[in-house]
Amino acid sequence: MHILLNDAPLRCEPGETLRQLLARLELDNPGSALALNQTILPRERWDHHILQDGDVLLLFQAIAGG
Repeated sequence: MHILLNDAPLRCEPGETLRQLLARLELDNPGSALALNQTILPRERWDHHILQDGDVLLLFQAIAGG
């Protein structure tokens, strides 16, 4: 399966969850936020979301400011 992560093509295994992918890539950092196919996906759903071929992920560090 192929997905895009921050505009870079990436191969993942069928049935791999979002959390598993981020852990494998060592990108599961506190304060990270993620958009899946242009929709913000809450962290509590990362364990259960199974990646699909063609998914587009945007991972970014959430920062507070004013």
